[in-house]
Amino acid sequence: MKVIRTIEELRSELRERTRSGHEPVGLVPTMGYLHEGHASLMRKAREMTQTVVLSIFVNPIQFGPGEDYETYPRDEARDLELARAEGVDIVFIPTVEVMYPQPIKTKVSVADITSLLCGASRPGHFDGVTTVVSKLFHIVKPDYAFFGMKDAQQVAVIEQMVRDLSMDITIVPCPIVREADGLALSSRNVYLKPEERRQALVLSRSLQKAREAIASGQAETAGQIRQLLRDTISEAPLADIDYVEAAVFPELDPLQDEDKISDAEGRVLLALAVRFGRTRLIDNTLI
Repeated sequence: MKVIRTIEELRSELRERTRSGHEPVGLVPTMGYLHEGHASLMRKAREMTQTVVLSIFVNPIQFGPGEDYETYPRDEARDLELARAEGVDIVFIPTVEVMYPQPIKTKVSVADITSLLCGASRPGHFDGVTTVVSKLFHIVKPDYAFFGMKDAQQVAVIEQMVRDLSMDITIVPCPIVREADGLALSSRNVYLKPEERRQALVLSRSLQKAREAIASGQAETAGQIRQLLRDTISEAPLADIDYVEAAVFPELDPLQDEDKISDAEGRVLLALAVRFGRTRLIDNTLI
């Protein structure tokens, strides 16, 4: 496994691997502090491609004022150990100066679907995501890029960018990975205090309850499902709801309260963002 920290060296290494027939190339973009969710992406990339590139970069332009850029968890040695165990070929770990050698004046912006859900409460966040992902795509030139469905909106936004800009890349969405008790894996889970961690289980529990209510016919409309989710989450005293939404995926058009889930064309995304103390957690399920 090679650890590379500059764009020039990474491009040189990838050119050499291409000449040697080590194609296709898979990219797993991350912000580090890796966990089993990231490991599942690496395993999928290993399964589908000949060269697996893992990027680790805490991207400052996707964090808003007062967010946790400075305190975002980092552990390079641990990350490299996990990457090596999963058979990664190249780990790209650039500094901010490498990725943004001068103040950036060009950004990639996806309209409409970035103004909802997390985009509504984190203005500018997705511009930062699409810009850095576009840079990584141009640097690595992967055939496949792997993203976790825990951030379903991010997957939808990146797929939209790839379609709109005719990027020759296949996006591979991968299932949410959960702890044994149901909590969706996240690097930010480390922030949770013990009682917050216990109460955070209400997120997966509420989504499961919603799925069961839809399957049994106890709740039919988007309004009923939103209310069920809110009522269930509110049973946790420390839960501070940012949003609860039911929307068509991947377009992310919100369903009206009177709309029946069963009448929606395609898949319906039930998505949550909830704070426990200083930790904002997201979770979702697709119907």
